[in-house]
Amino acid sequence: MHIRSLLSERIEAAFTALGLEGQALLQAASRPEFGDYQANGVMAAAKRAGKNPRDVAQQVIDTLDLQGIAKELAIAGPGFINITLAPEFIAQASTTPAHTDNPQCVVVDYSGPNLAKEMHVGHLRSTIIGDCIARVLESLGHRVIRQNHVGDWGTQFGMLLTYMADQGAASGSLSDLENFYRQAKQRFDEDEAFQQRSRQAVVALQSGEPSMLQQWQKFIDISMSHCQELYDRLGIDLTDQNMDGESSYNDDLKNTVDHLAAQNLLTESDGAQCVFLDEFKSKSGEALPVIVQKSDGGFLYSTSDLACLRRRIGDFKADRVLYFVDARQALHFKQVFAVAAAAGISNPAVELVHMPFGTMLGKDNKPFKTRQGALVKLSDLLDEAMSRAGQLLQDRQVQSKNPDIDDAELARLAQTIGIGAVKYADLSKNRTSDYVFDWDQMLSFDGNTAPYLLYAYSRARSIFTRGGINPATLPTQVVSVDEPERRLAVVIAGYQDLLEQVAEEGYPHQLCAYLYELAGRFTQFYEQCPILNSEDEVKTRRLALTKQTGDVLANGLSLLGIGVAERM
Repeated sequence: MHIRSLLSERIEAAFTALGLEGQALLQAASRPEFGDYQANGVMAAAKRAGKNPRDVAQQVIDTLDLQGIAKELAIAGPGFINITLAPEFIAQASTTPAHTDNPQCVVVDYSGPNLAKEMHVGHLRSTIIGDCIARVLESLGHRVIRQNHVGDWGTQFGMLLTYMADQGAASGSLSDLENFYRQAKQRFDEDEAFQQRSRQAVVALQSGEPSMLQQWQKFIDISMSHCQELYDRLGIDLTDQNMDGESSYNDDLKNTVDHLAAQNLLTESDGAQCVFLDEFKSKSGEALPVIVQKSDGGFLYSTSDLACLRRRIGDFKADRVLYFVDARQALHFKQVFAVAAAAGISNPAVELVHMPFGTMLGKDNKPFKTRQGALVKLSDLLDEAMSRAGQLLQDRQVQSKNPDIDDAELARLAQTIGIGAVKYADLSKNRTSDYVFDWDQMLSFDGNTAPYLLYAYSRARSIFTRGGINPATLPTQVVSVDEPERRLAVVIAGYQDLLEQVAEEGYPHQLCAYLYELAGRFTQFYEQCPILNSEDEVKTRRLALTKQTGDVLANGLSLLGIGVAERM
């Protein structure tokens, strides 16, 4: 149910009928006693017309056709219109996402770890934020093409291949590769001859030298196996079929540069091939180059990203391309998108969006690292999350003296809560902000956390268990009567609008905030409205609302990539 767009259309139709210009500027009411929605556009429309805003607000109400949609309309303050929805209208809401009337092909670029090294906490945000948005888009009927643009090419592999050849070493594990990489990097920084040989190894690799490719493929297979194991633990929808490594564009890099040359966009500067665009200048006013080919013939990230767009727009026929890459790459993507537009690689019908995110910080407000100063390995983080969640559950079990949850179920719960808590703590923060990683806060059963929402879901499900009731026998639509029922139903009815907003703007924290509000409204409803002890008609109505709450919580959490448990 698209409540926002429906109300906005009706209000703006009233504006037109009254000869007013403006938008409804609709938003959810800040407090339930002010209604369900508030239209804020009257003041601006009245100002343009030179009229009194409250008088105009009354005229809009008199003209507005919301029969069967709104129960009450009221003017507040200088000219706000508060809208309280009719219970019969709210009852039509669905608890599962409806498909959009305008499905698009959306390419979602996320995760993108550099291979030959273990994934660390720095890879978490791109991975889980991108995964969430991909899930939301699919739930609305869009065709989503997931792309894991892994770093599997370039100088780092030249270093590694050269070092291992010098050592006569072979590797069968990722930890071996990490050690070799660390030692190779140190030698690369200190030994100019080794540095030169490493660059020659990159050239040999890029030109397809068979022995180089064979050894390189071993590295990739080991690294991708490690990544897949972590994706599976995190519940991330990425597989080898979504792998989109830098290496896959190697054969198209020269073609991409040739295409730029054919569009008369290239200028040679110090032997490098560059694109100069008027919108990118230094503080002193000098044009900043977008380098696409170095003086030694090598290519850069900008070249491979342009080749990416050639494939994603030309072959995949993408309507939108979303990049979940950290905020430090903002200028890079602005330049790539601008060059793509200038070269005709992209066009105005295709939406290219960099969706940046901030950094995970420790309690010292510095990037989250171990005491030794290294980035925390993602596998270690997940192990600790499950361990802490397991201890938390054991403590709660002792306190409640509930012996009927066996060790196997406790282990499953620890995984659901532990992994869910780590993901939710991140997803519930505005992605553009840095955030402080705090174990105690994220594993709390109070506040906007995964354990709180998981408990709310299990509480809703437990009502059916205690009552011996099959939820499938309940009606799908009920008209709320009491105010706590109506307030809960209003939040449920807003689910579709919320998902459309998340799909458009790419902010998972909006979904988290919605689920937290839903859980809070359910708690109020649960405390104020007896369910199992009510008379038949009331009982059925309240059970149906309870089922709807559980369905939306489960669906919303699944879109965040978080599982649920029937009991906790």
